[in-house]
Amino acid sequence: MLNADRLSQSGLDYLAQRHVLTYMEDAVSQLLESREDISQYGVARFFTEYFNSVRQGTHVLFREFSFVQATPHNRASFLRTFWRCFRAVGKNGDLLTAKEYHCLLQLLCPDFPMELTQKAARIVLMDDAVDCLMSFSDFLFAFQIQFYYSEFLESVAAIYQDLLTGKSPNTVIVPTSSSGQHRQRQALSDCSPLDGVEAPVFYQCLESLCDRSKYSCPPSAIIKEVLSNVQRLTFYGFLMALTKHHGINRALGALPDKAELLLDPLMDLELEKLTAQVSGLSISSSSISSGDTANLASRQSPRISSPWRPLHHRRKMDAESDGSTEETDSSEN
Repeated sequence: MLNADRLSQSGLDYLAQRHVLTYMEDAVSQLLESREDISQYGVARFFTEYFNSVRQGTHVLFREFSFVQATPHNRASFLRTFWRCFRAVGKNGDLLTAKEYHCLLQLLCPDFPMELTQKAARIVLMDDAVDCLMSFSDFLFAFQIQFYYSEFLESVAAIYQDLLTGKSPNTVIVPTSSSGQHRQRQALSDCSPLDGVEAPVFYQCLESLCDRSKYSCPPSAIIKEVLSNVQRLTFYGFLMALTKHHGINRALGALPDKAELLLDPLMDLELEKLTAQVSGLSISSSSISSGDTANLASRQSPRISSPWRPLHHRRKMDAESDGSTEETDSSEN
């Protein structure tokens, strides 16, 4: 059944809202770059695999940051991929620094900016030293807010700074690569942890921002609920409250609730199968004589994969390790 809002939109507006052109342009670009390989298997098969990967969320693996953050779906897909790949960090109870979490992010997106990782760490540590240790769950939920709503948070930081200085933020701030980040740093460095703004006034400004902003914003009901429980609050107090609100996870649909964060039955099943295969291979190889070893490769089951590698798993990074390649292959299966 068609959404009523869809019927009131023009075709171009609908395509822009769903970012269809972004994916079409990316698909055509990759098609042209790999036309020699694709000529053997057909254009239709390429587009089928490309858009299947978009639907499954695997299309952001090893892609450049500009593509990873290009659409809300890409951001949600990257969040889910990061969780599924590294939730073992949480299961083991390991505590990592911001730099170490950034190294994990770079395994999935080699040019992922350190600044976003540091901003997520500041949410957890309330702007204290960002080299402190953090649990996986604390970092992940803070990173979800910072990464998915990055433009919104830059505007919020600017509004917060204006309220602190007595200005009236009557316009929506459109973040840029420098101005928004500079204002956010200024807003956080000019105030002490005891400072804050009046929650009702802050809410009115954020409500107006959400109504007029073209970027993704948290649901207004969640913002209202967070701000209705306090009289005054700081910028990082607001971000921490958003991070802990269970409605954010449900609104984005990228991560499970905290109680289920370390559970992923499908991934566990795949890991068990992989472990069994590796163990079986190790046992069989130890019982084979040196004369039969040469024939082992011909008797092993072939890897189940595409006869060609779609460019949505683009491989232009010569410095990638063998481990990263294996991880990509398992993601494709």
